[in-house]
Amino acid sequence: MQQNVSAATALPHIPFYRSLYFQVLVAIFIGAILGHYWPDLGIAMKPFGDGFIKLVKMIISPIIFLSIVTGLAGMGNLKGVGSVVGKAFGYFLFFSTLALILGLIVANVVQPGAGFNVDPATLDPKAVASYADKAHETTVTGFLMAIIPTTLISPLTQGDILQVLFVSILTGVSCILIGEKAAPFVKVCESAMGVVFRMVAILMKVAPIGAFGAFAFTIGKYGLGSIVNLAWLVGTFYATSLIFVLVILGAVCLLNGFSVLKLISYLKAELLLVLGTSSSESALPSLMDKMEKAGCARPVVGLVVPTGYSFNLDGTNIYMTLAALFIAQATNTDLTLGHQILLLLVAMLSSKGAAGVTGAGFITLAATLAVVPEIPVAGMALILGVDRFMSECRSLTNFVGNAVACVVVSRWEGKLDTERLHKVLGGHEIFEGEKHRFQD
Repeated sequence: MQQNVSAATALPHIPFYRSLYFQVLVAIFIGAILGHYWPDLGIAMKPFGDGFIKLVKMIISPIIFLSIVTGLAGMGNLKGVGSVVGKAFGYFLFFSTLALILGLIVANVVQPGAGFNVDPATLDPKAVASYADKAHETTVTGFLMAIIPTTLISPLTQGDILQVLFVSILTGVSCILIGEKAAPFVKVCESAMGVVFRMVAILMKVAPIGAFGAFAFTIGKYGLGSIVNLAWLVGTFYATSLIFVLVILGAVCLLNGFSVLKLISYLKAELLLVLGTSSSESALPSLMDKMEKAGCARPVVGLVVPTGYSFNLDGTNIYMTLAALFIAQATNTDLTLGHQILLLLVAMLSSKGAAGVTGAGFITLAATLAVVPEIPVAGMALILGVDRFMSECRSLTNFVGNAVACVVVSRWEGKLDTERLHKVLGGHEIFEGEKHRFQD
C-alpha cells in the first residue's frame, strides 16, 4: 500500500478552484451577500437549497441499506454485529449525556437569559404551537412503533432513517444466517453500491448551488440583525459547542491516536455544505464514503454513522439544556437542582424520540419543556427568530461527533486501518480503487 500512496501523492493536485471545498465556500459567501443586500431575492433562492437537500435525501436510503447489508454479510457472524452495536450505543449514550450536562453547566455559569425579565403572560403561544403539537406526537411508544415500516421496501421509498436501519440490519443478519446461499444477493448489492456512490459524486457537483440557495434564504429571511438581541445566547451556544468539539472530542481523538483538527480539515468540504444547508443529512453520503476511505471498516461505517444521525446528536443535546435554562432565566423562573436533573433526564429521552423529524432541535426542546411544567413552553417564542442560526451549529456539532464516533468505534473493534487513517488525515491522496485491509 505504501507504493500506491507514494504514487498517488506524486500526482498533480487539482486546481483549488475545482475543489468542492472552495466552490461551496464561495457559494456561501455569495449567498450571504445576496441575502443581506437583496433579501427578497435571497428568499427567492430557497428552492435551490431545498432541491439539493431533496436530491441528497433521495440517495440516503439506498446508501444505508447497501452499506449495512454488504458490511454485515462480510462480517460473517452475529457476534461481530452485536459487538459493534453495543459499543456504538455505549459511546452514544455517554457522550450525548455529557453534551446535555455541559449545556446545563454553561447555562448556570454564563446565565445568558438573565436580565430579560420577560412576563410569560405576554408571550404568544401560537408562535410555537405547531412545534409543541409535533412534540406531543413523539412519545416513547410512538417512537418505537414508528421504527417498524409498513412494508419491507417502504423505508427505501419514504426515507425514514430508523426504518431503513431496521430493515437493513434485518436483511444483513438474514444474509449471515443463510451463508453461502446469500452470496449472489450480496454480490448484486456490492455492484449496486458502486453505482450509487458514483451517483453521489455526480450530485455533489451541484452542492455549491444548494449551499448558495439555502444560505441566501437564511440571511434574506431572518437577517443578520435578527441575532443582535439574542447575540449572547447564540454566542454562548457556539462557544459551548466549540468547547465540546475541541476539548472533549479532541481529548477522545487524542486518546485514540488521531487529531480532531486533522479530521475536521479532512471533512472541511462536507462541513461547509452542512453550514450552507443547515442540515447534516446533506453530507451523510459523503461522510460514509470518506470514513471508509480513511480506514474505517465498511460494517462499522454502515452501522455507526446512520445510527449516530438518530442517537448521537451532541449539538442538539447542548442546545436543549442551554436553551431550556435560557428560557427559565429570561422569564425569571426559578429552577431547583431537582428540576434541572429532571430536565436532564427528560432531555435524554426526548432527544431520541424526535430523531429524524424536520426541525428536530426545536421539537425536542418543546417535548422536553412539556414534561417540565415549571418552564413555560411559550417561552420558546423568545428564541424562534434565531433558531435557524443555532440550527447550523447543531448540525455541524452533530456531524463532527458522528465522524469521531465512527473512527473510535472502528478502533475499539480492531477494524481501523490506522496507517491509512494517518496518511489520509495527513493530506496524502489515496487511489479511488485502492482497498484497505478491513474493507472486505
